[in-house]
Amino acid sequence: MQRFPKLLLLAMLAAATGTSLTSCEDNNDNAPGVEQPSGPTDSAGRVILSGEITASRTLKASEKYLLQGFVYVRSGATLTIEPGTKIFGDQASKGTLIIDKGARIQAVGTAANPIVFTSAKAPGTRNYGDWGGVVLIGSAPINQSLSTQPEGGIGGTFGGTNPTDNSGTLKYVRIEFAGIPLSSGANSEINGLTLYGVGSGTQIDYVQVSYSGDDSFEWFGGTANAKHLVAFRGFDDDFDTDFGFTGKVQYALSLRDPQYADQSGSNGFESDNFNPGTPATGDNAGLPLTAPVFSNVSVFVTGGTPPASQQSGSGVYQSALHLRRNTAISIFNAVFVGYPEGLRLDGTPTWANLRGGELDLRGVTLANVTRPLRAANNTTGDAFTDSDVENWFNGAGKNNAVVSAANLGTLGLNAAQFTLNAPGLLLQGSSPLLTGAVFTGKASDAFFDKVSYRGAFGASDNWAQGWTNFDPQNTVY
Repeated sequence: MQRFPKLLLLAMLAAATGTSLTSCEDNNDNAPGVEQPSGPTDSAGRVILSGEITASRTLKASEKYLLQGFVYVRSGATLTIEPGTKIFGDQASKGTLIIDKGARIQAVGTAANPIVFTSAKAPGTRNYGDWGGVVLIGSAPINQSLSTQPEGGIGGTFGGTNPTDNSGTLKYVRIEFAGIPLSSGANSEINGLTLYGVGSGTQIDYVQVSYSGDDSFEWFGGTANAKHLVAFRGFDDDFDTDFGFTGKVQYALSLRDPQYADQSGSNGFESDNFNPGTPATGDNAGLPLTAPVFSNVSVFVTGGTPPASQQSGSGVYQSALHLRRNTAISIFNAVFVGYPEGLRLDGTPTWANLRGGELDLRGVTLANVTRPLRAANNTTGDAFTDSDVENWFNGAGKNNAVVSAANLGTLGLNAAQFTLNAPGLLLQGSSPLLTGAVFTGKASDAFFDKVSYRGAFGASDNWAQGWTNFDPQNTVY
């Protein structure tokens, strides 16, 4: 475990006003005060955050901040971040913000003044993986040993027995150009936003992750719920669920750059428990199964030919949905466009969860995909085939559909849907996706708004307007 000196917290130096000055050179009693930085600064005047934050602290919108190395907010401390605050990540030291077990973050921006975590590089030079990312660690249930450590050398352990554990609030927050490998070892990746055993007391709403060098969002167990998520131009997977995550998510958008994918094969959803997913014998030994519920999701790669070979990234696109290793995820009212594969149903344990009704897909449209439905790792035990997956997907009452490339125009997507720097997100008024949403079974939960449309947006409510940024490469912060 890497050790760091404690973060130096300097008191605010308030300039005296309205008092008599004795200097014979300046006796102006009304001279304005000069607000001093709240800590040491770098050459750009950004207040440096490093080491450990052990007492509650507020980051102010009037200052800019630089994360150097692993910055831990320790148990008992709350990090409050004012609306409009800008926090930069240092590449050389792999700047990463880690909210430890028992600590909280209160990052509550507004639509007009979102909080931004971004690259410390100049506009035009920013890239995937310029810094670490934002990590929340909680005490909610996971299906691994409670001695399991986070990836990449982050210290401590995660998970516990408190499903309502509270790690704070992220609201109107952007996380840009994160995802640098934290070490040279295997599984050292970090995502834009990583949630380790985070509980349902945590509030996550209106969060955009852009240009992440690994996954945009990843949940390692826990019960955290979220609404209004945007994954923009990620490198690997958009929504990755592991280690027994059982939370709920509604309104999630992914907009991809078809030129960039990861060597592992990039997916819209990658869902598993652990490798190999079995046996699952009890609490913290394979149970609970990964069983989140997502509704109203849109994942877009391209309106043209799905990319089947490596383009400018390090790998290729794989599946809109790669469901494997005994997952029991359920996804409702979702639209996936432009992948080489649609649904890859992987492994007989996953197939068993599907047959038992624990894994469910309803109101799901797979459009412009080369191979819509696939059975994988299906040669042992309870074998199943592509035809079995097709029959299940097209079952009565599911309202699932496969739409060919030739018929993509019939979905009534926005004419600018695939314009990366200025996407049009609202559906056309004639779109068949405006109706037909399914909120039965697990989606009947009160958490979900019972909207009529399928996908992340309808025809009128653009919830991404105002606080998102689809050109962070050129934004001056």
